[in-house]
Amino acid sequence: MSSTIKIIGQSIPNLPWEDRKEPGQTPVWRYSQNPIIPRDLIPTSNSIFNSAAVPFEGKFAGVFRCDDLSRKMILHSGRSEDGINWNINHDPIDWIYDDPTVNKSEYAYDPRVVFVEDRYWIMWCNGFHGPTIGLGYTYDFEKFHMLENALLPYNRNGVLFPRKVNGKYLLMSRPSDTGHTPFGDIFISQSEDMVYWGKHRWVMGPREAWESTKIGGGPVPIETSEGWLVFHHGVLTSCNGYVYSFGAVILDLDEPWKVRYRCKTYLINPREPYEIAGDVPNVTFPCAALADAPTGRITLYYGAADTVTGLAFTQVEELFEYVKKHNTEK
Repeated sequence: MSSTIKIIGQSIPNLPWEDRKEPGQTPVWRYSQNPIIPRDLIPTSNSIFNSAAVPFEGKFAGVFRCDDLSRKMILHSGRSEDGINWNINHDPIDWIYDDPTVNKSEYAYDPRVVFVEDRYWIMWCNGFHGPTIGLGYTYDFEKFHMLENALLPYNRNGVLFPRKVNGKYLLMSRPSDTGHTPFGDIFISQSEDMVYWGKHRWVMGPREAWESTKIGGGPVPIETSEGWLVFHHGVLTSCNGYVYSFGAVILDLDEPWKVRYRCKTYLINPREPYEIAGDVPNVTFPCAALADAPTGRITLYYGAADTVTGLAFTQVEELFEYVKKHNTEK
């Protein structure tokens, strides 16, 4: 499919993909074989969800949230030949760190992974006197190095951009509190060295009913010819608790805290059995996206009901057309 909107990035010829089988309400559709990762793929896991995958050496690698049988939230690494069938290490990531203070982590969950310059950076929600943004890196998905936390508590949903903008690294986050935060806006922070973060910029807050309680970043932003494509989650507080859906916005390339287009409707919300029923019902939470520049295809990894992992698909031209048609940004 020829597209006037171009993904700026790499070719992924073996991108996990399934063509749409029938029309739908939005330009995003689910994989027919979901969930791709069951809750008990490894012997110690109660659930595997909200995880990240990237292309690696012609195949795929990732970092996975694997809550164990004591319900501790832990990160594991994994590999895959096709991006669908995963071999997840039974042992958690054994971080290498220079300062022992850094490794005093109460929990670790909801990782994102992105290749920037010469290594793969990992961000996650790190328990350090409250939730904050953990930061580390790997070159080979064998040895993992932990750095200082990027920000003070309380914060969640740390997402790095895949390249510097105006000479600075950019980190998206959602300031929070100690519990199940009943509020949340998205901000961008800037850094010259991945250590000291400042020049914080507000991006956006809740707007529509489906995201009226709080919003937060999802997968790593995708650079396109018309701006940064960002998938984000939004939370509605219903009479039966939180409902997590996800949508999309397009940010300015040079000043990504400026929203160019924002989709009024969600793209996916909980409706399949594996999204509705689980440890936390009614959750669809995107954490990773693979984008193939030549074809414009995008594959999304998302957590379902805080229990299992699913796949969804879209095509950049169709998605942009839909976001612009349903734009709420003035």
